[in-house]
Amino acid sequence: MRTDDFWAVIDAATADRPGSPDEVAKRAVAELATRGPDEIVAWGRHLDKVMGASGKEDLWAAAYLINGGCSDDGFDYFRGWLIANGREVLARAVREPDSLADLPSVRAAASTGAVFEAEEVLGIAGRAYQEATGEEMPPSDAPTGRPDAAMLWDFDDEEEMQRRLPRLSAMFLEPPE
Repeated sequence: MRTDDFWAVIDAATADRPGSPDEVAKRAVAELATRGPDEIVAWGRHLDKVMGASGKEDLWAAAYLINGGCSDDGFDYFRGWLIANGREVLARAVREPDSLADLPSVRAAASTGAVFEAEEVLGIAGRAYQEATGEEMPPSDAPTGRPDAAMLWDFDDEEEMQRRLPRLSAMFLEPPE
């Protein structure tokens, strides 16, 4: 599946009807379920590629900072949230994780404590396949798409966080007294 075809499903789920990631996922499932099983599987495999390409250490650090902590599953769900926000948001966040400070929802989260996770986005292909065929989608053998948690730099190191993600750090870290 081509990248443009993958994102067309997300674009169709968000066009003229922005909503929560859950709503985006439901609309994407409905769209994808109208396609053949091979195309649904191909979409799911492309999602695996997107997850692999977005599995960057500093993006995980940004998720850790924004969400007030971030497990390995939490990082996957955070990237699901990014996917629900569209191709440009995800691509920019992968290139420059600190750019997430530009998103109004992230700026608001600095005071509200909102957490950004969308596990349901990661299940779009599986649910669409189930709806279309009545069967479980064949399992993927793709790697997790994230760095080994044991090899990450210390996300609790505020000086390193400020060096790598200065704008997000200014929003989410307590100022020194």
